Amino acid sequence: MCRPTKGALAAGLVVALACFLPGAAQAQIDSAKPAVATSSSKPIGKVVVATGSVTIEHAGAVIVQANVSGDPVRANTGDPVYLGDVVQTGADGRVGINFTDGSSFNLSSNARMALDHYVYEPAGKSNASLFNLARGTFTFVAGSVAKTGDMKVDTPVATLGIRGTTPHIEIADDGSVRFSTLIEEGQSKLLKKPPTSAAPEPDRSSNRRLNICRGC
Repeated sequence: MCRPTKGALAAGLVVALACFLPGAAQAQIDSAKPAVATSSSKPIGKVVVATGSVTIEHAGAVIVQANVSGDPVRANTGDPVYLGDVVQTGADGRVGINFTDGSSFNLSSNARMALDHYVYEPAGKSNASLFNLARGTFTFVAGSVAKTGDMKVDTPVATLGIRGTTPHIEIADDGSVRFSTLIEEGQSKLLKKPPTSAAPEPDRSSNRRLNICRGC
C-alpha cells in the first residue's frame, strides 16, 4: 500500500519541478543581462565635449552593469549628469558640461568636480547650486541660477558666490587657488590658506591712485 503513495508523491514532485524550472531558467538568462536601476532623479545637465580620459561616478548608479557596480562610467558626448555625480579627468582628459539653467563648465586635465547641490526651475524662487571643485583648472559661464538665485563653487580655501561673471579657477597641488575672470583680462587673485594666527591685512584701497587718460 505504500507503492501508490510513493508514486503520487513522485508525480507531484515532477509537476512542481516543471512549474519551477522555466522561472529558474529565465532568472539565469536575466542575470546575464545588465541590471538597470531606476532613479527618480532627473538629469541636471549633459556632456557636450569629452576627450581623453573622462569618468563620471554616479551616486545613484543610474545604470549598473553586471559585476561592475560602483565603478566610474567613462563619459561620452551626450551622456547625462545627475545630482551627486563626481566628474574626473585624467592627464589627457578634457570635458565640457552644459546644465539646464544655461551654465557651462569646462574642466581641464587632472580635474575633479562634485555636483553637491542643484535646484533649478525656470520660474522658481529657490534656485541654487553648489559645485565642489577639488583640483584642476575650471572655466565656466554662469547661467540663470547665478542671476536669479544662489550659485556657489566650493574650493579648498573658500566658497565663492558667482553672480553672472565668467570665472577661471586654477587649483594647484599645494592647495592654492587662483581666481580670475575672462571679462577682466589680466585681473587675477591668488588665494592661499591663511595661518590660523594671521592678522587681517589693512585695507589700502584708499591709497590707490587712478590714472586718467585724457584725449585717448
